[in-house]
Amino acid sequence: MFRLRSAVVIGLTAALAGCPFQDKLESFSGPTQGSTYTVKYVSNGETSKDQIRRQTEEILEEIDRQMSTYRADSVVETFNDLPAGACMAVPDGVRELVLAGERLSKESEGAFDLTIEPLLNLWGFGPKGAGEHVPTAEQIAATKKNVGYRHLRIEGDQLCKDAAVEVDFNSIAAGYSVDAVAAHLKKSGIDSYLVEITGELAAAGRKPDGSPWRIAIEAPHDNERVAQRIIELEGYGVSTSGDYRNFFEENGKRYSHTFDPRRGAPIDHQLAAVTVIDRSTLRADGLSTLLMVLGQDEGLAYAQAHNIAAFFVVREEQGFVSKSTKAFDELFGAGAEK
Repeated sequence: MFRLRSAVVIGLTAALAGCPFQDKLESFSGPTQGSTYTVKYVSNGETSKDQIRRQTEEILEEIDRQMSTYRADSVVETFNDLPAGACMAVPDGVRELVLAGERLSKESEGAFDLTIEPLLNLWGFGPKGAGEHVPTAEQIAATKKNVGYRHLRIEGDQLCKDAAVEVDFNSIAAGYSVDAVAAHLKKSGIDSYLVEITGELAAAGRKPDGSPWRIAIEAPHDNERVAQRIIELEGYGVSTSGDYRNFFEENGKRYSHTFDPRRGAPIDHQLAAVTVIDRSTLRADGLSTLLMVLGQDEGLAYAQAHNIAAFFVVREEQGFVSKSTKAFDELFGAGAEK
């Protein structure tokens, strides 16, 4: 399994049992990546639901085998155990994620970094962590010596490391998984679907009655699920990152599981959650983490400058204030507070 992620977007799909439409809405779900997945689709009558489900689970199992940091026999953990200066042949999917991560790292000048697993472990959030706690400045500085995307490189079909870095794909693996399942559905002749994996979503086409897939962006509350904004989705992926579900407290201060790799510590600002919409769910997944690291001011400026469709929820003394980018408003209307 992967590290548990916050499921902060909700698919709103009413049951259509008994509706007089020729097309049929099918759905199935199950556990994956430390959380769950759900697939809803309009059947084309050519492939059985059992077959679609089996193929979907095979895709998810293969991604888990390659990219999970919670199983010692995964491809990524085998690579992580290698010493500095080593190379290892890896599957296409692993190289794709490394390249996607490298792009996000360069674009953000290091605010996004796939090599943060040693820091996650140090703070107790990672698979090898010894309990959640605040480390010393000296421990953080020592650990940061083995963190940095520039220490990774691809040579042919091999992934190489110049330092003893350890890769963590949790910031983009769910989005990659959504895209992989969606691509398989399209290959199977299914044009209308909603795929959700650990809270990351993608939708295409429409439901049998012609209505769109409706998605609720969750308000950032610790103990309840409340819709902050409802959008109609077609042909896009959605990812939300937030600091309000995965965290620990020490001496009265909250420490989020979202890390700023530049500081070697959890984020420390008032941005509670950010949702990104993109044609690629993989990229939306990475961008939501990146913007969460940057925070409310730098993140909003970055999203505006890079034409990212993003919806921010910021903590203020009297509650929460929402802000959206121009690209988001062009897609869904200006329903967010400026």
